[in-house]
Amino acid sequence: MMYDPIPDSPSCNNNMTNPAIYHAELINFHTELTQMLDGECDFSATGVALYTSDASNYRQIPLGVVYPKSVDDLVNTITLCQTFGLPVLMRGGGTSQNGQGVNEAVVVDCSRYLTRVSEIDVENQTALVDPGVICDELKQQAEVYGLTFGPDPGTHSRCTLGGMIGNNSCGPHSMLAGKTVENVIELEILTSDGARFWVGPTTGVELENIITGHDRRAIIYRELLSIRDDYQELIRQRYPDIKRRVSGYNLDQLLPENNFNVARALVGTEGTCVTILQARVKLIQNPVHTRLIVLGFEDIFAAADSVPEILPFSPIAMEGLDWGIIGDLIDRNLKKVEIALLPQGRAWLMVELCADSPEHLDHLCSKFEATMQESKRVKSVLQVKSSAHTAAIWSIREQGASATAMGLNPGDPDPVVGWEDTAVDPQQLGDYLREFSALIQRYGYTSSLYGHFGDGCIHARITFDTRTAKGISKWRKFSVEIAQLVVKFGGSLSGEHGDGQAKAEFLPIMFGPELMNAFGRFKKIWDPEQRMNPGKLIDAYKMDENLRYGADYKLPLIPTVLHFKDDVGGFSRATERCIGMGKCRSQSGAMCPSYQVTQEERYSTRGRAHLLHEMVRGEVIQDGWGNKDIADSFEHCLSCKACKTECPTQVDIATYKAEFMSAHYANKRRPLHHYPLAYIGNLLPKLSRVSGVVNILQSGFTGKLTKIFLGLSDEKGLPKLADQSFTNWAKKHADHQDHAFDWFGEKSQPTVVLWADSVNNHYRPQLLKSAVNVLLKSGHQVAVARQHFCCGRPLYEYGFLAQALKQLALILEGFHSSLPAKCSVVVLEPSCLSVFKDELLNAFPDDVRALDLSNRSKTLARYLSDESIVLSKQLDSGMLHLHCHDKSLGMSSHEREWMQRCFKDLKEPESGCCGMAGTYGLKKKTRSIGQRLFERRLKPAINNATDGTVLVTNGFSCFEQMSDGHAKRCVLHPVEVIEICL
Repeated sequence: MMYDPIPDSPSCNNNMTNPAIYHAELINFHTELTQMLDGECDFSATGVALYTSDASNYRQIPLGVVYPKSVDDLVNTITLCQTFGLPVLMRGGGTSQNGQGVNEAVVVDCSRYLTRVSEIDVENQTALVDPGVICDELKQQAEVYGLTFGPDPGTHSRCTLGGMIGNNSCGPHSMLAGKTVENVIELEILTSDGARFWVGPTTGVELENIITGHDRRAIIYRELLSIRDDYQELIRQRYPDIKRRVSGYNLDQLLPENNFNVARALVGTEGTCVTILQARVKLIQNPVHTRLIVLGFEDIFAAADSVPEILPFSPIAMEGLDWGIIGDLIDRNLKKVEIALLPQGRAWLMVELCADSPEHLDHLCSKFEATMQESKRVKSVLQVKSSAHTAAIWSIREQGASATAMGLNPGDPDPVVGWEDTAVDPQQLGDYLREFSALIQRYGYTSSLYGHFGDGCIHARITFDTRTAKGISKWRKFSVEIAQLVVKFGGSLSGEHGDGQAKAEFLPIMFGPELMNAFGRFKKIWDPEQRMNPGKLIDAYKMDENLRYGADYKLPLIPTVLHFKDDVGGFSRATERCIGMGKCRSQSGAMCPSYQVTQEERYSTRGRAHLLHEMVRGEVIQDGWGNKDIADSFEHCLSCKACKTECPTQVDIATYKAEFMSAHYANKRRPLHHYPLAYIGNLLPKLSRVSGVVNILQSGFTGKLTKIFLGLSDEKGLPKLADQSFTNWAKKHADHQDHAFDWFGEKSQPTVVLWADSVNNHYRPQLLKSAVNVLLKSGHQVAVARQHFCCGRPLYEYGFLAQALKQLALILEGFHSSLPAKCSVVVLEPSCLSVFKDELLNAFPDDVRALDLSNRSKTLARYLSDESIVLSKQLDSGMLHLHCHDKSLGMSSHEREWMQRCFKDLKEPESGCCGMAGTYGLKKKTRSIGQRLFERRLKPAINNATDGTVLVTNGFSCFEQMSDGHAKRCVLHPVEVIEICL
């Protein structure tokens, strides 16, 4: 198809004199900054497009982005911004939900380089950290000494300590450890006008010594003391006496009873006051003996009413979950296995208890269970003793709300954040929730309710209509009423996520005009020129300004080759799936491999989704499908498909990549090497006829020329073609033939068709022969297509969508039409099977043949799982690595189960992607990333395995990666293992 150019936004600036600078007026600043940085900065259109939004409802175009590599870089950046009078936004993981993570400012992202845990003081239980340290990284390092960092927000796998300090983050275990503010000891800070010093608790003598000085610190402390003296009684009166008071500035930390703690006064200031250079934080003993107990209730109000009777058991976490979340997950066919673990009920409390020994834990849990069984409110009790089941149930709580963030009905608003973290006294939680829910119903909204019930903090994704003027007006009226309701219950507008822009406008309802004046004075003391994250928390934008999807936003209609059947509104709507929660920036799990090794936002799932969305909007990225930076971002994507399942909102970057690459090259010449690499499935039958010659030409001088032409790295040899393809072997050895298939086995046996995928057919035909043997031994008749068919997987990687769809159509017409009735199709190669499970349905969403072929296609292990097969032997030790597509599309469980049967001892390292990913690990441009992925976990696991360990993998590219440099290791496919054990 011909792609139409994406229309420019009316506000586009098409007269940029320097394409490297989106805001042309910043060229002098950019020039000076690049000369002084050891790190990097990016002021290009794509550079700023990556940071236009966070996890909130807001969008603002930054001036540029700085990635400091050292504290000196931080200091120099802030100093230069002062010289040029530019605003600054210190940004952490970019997961803020109230708008404090976006601004028209110079964005400083410390998460790429400033990630050191400089010191862990075991004796004093403290840690000294950079602002860019990830929460989980600090926890992991502390756990070596039996310690941990207490706060653990749902984004703990990617949020930074700097961001947690800025937001005063909490998490489920704040019942044990308190908010971040209670865990900060001292901070090294930099003011917007260049003063640099440490702050913390201050004794009377220390305070007297400081304020008698003449430096900038002395002036600041004198003015802080003035605020304390002027407002201390009002602070004691107006600040809610609850655990989760996060709204406003922490002026209460300046009171004498809190030791004039300036560090803690700066926690929760959301980057509006100072830059944090280093932080010394408190560590606590890591609870070792813990257990999750899940209580089922008739409704969420009964669950909330039960909180007071649970608190005496001193739980370290108490999380509420209502049917709204569970029902929405069920409607989306998500988390089925995890949901099945929940006990009977329509609402649940997840209560975590801890003790100092297993015996004491058993006693405590038994006593707790007995007490709950006697409660009239509690309908069911489940002690979760399996660590795997515990993790599964926690995953519902951590990801459930985000997973349901896209509405299913096209005409209904999406559930969004905005009033997601109000907090009250947990003793009043039930009454508060009833009035809260009544207010939501009165306005005609719907919402799910969940949150940190033990601390009285409620999360709610509400169906606010932010896309029409009428909807925004209604949202504003609701916001006033909900603020008044929270104050009525003596609560806090924010109990975790901060005020930002969403709630700042309503802080006067909570604090009154005098304290708002005190907040203004506090801000001005630190930031007299109002350049630190301006317009957030204090002197803030209105709640309905800078909306990401406001009344002026219209969903563009973008014609595409693929259908995007799950997104009403097509490709444009698909680019809205990313809500910014950043799970793709985690260092654990399969998503996102290219980010895990580069730490670059543009190579993350979120970054790619944001670039596409900004491309669709056409304001910042103005060259549409032709944008070279987006093309580069996708060329570094491994198409592992992990995001399709691990991303809470199922952002499907592999599919978006195929569509983008198709459009990108629709009207321009492709690199020549795209053709042989993409059409390899079509070329292999021809090359196989002269396999000996091809293999010779791959070595020596001709091999080097071939690699240069193909853009391949000279570090890795190309795989050798087999002397005889599997299909040629099948033609010669079949028991009988017809016009469509070569047949093996007795005609009276059940029939199964074996898909002869292109790579195994021509590179590893012994695997397909093993599959024939296994199926024959298990009592089947096996059919192999006589005609060559290729699923076209490589075509998707390079965006040859027309050819890919043509090949799928041939499969439906020539292969599917010949299939014996009701027989299964066994596919050994996961990347081919994933085409039938995913791309085929996307290409032909209304074709019953496509659905039928998809349903019939399965792995050998899945097919054999329905058979009663007895193994004759077990192997000793094995290590299993499954292909990314196998894991991402939920096809791995049967192969894992079969390998557990085949080995006495089977290990499966948490390795993510192996790094080969088709041609990714071969190409010169991307091989280094692929190798770094391999070296993260999988290669060390292989190196540490005992000599007799059999390596097992089911993907051809995984086999190539694992075999490379491990000649002494035996690397087998699961089918070979099963054949040995039969």
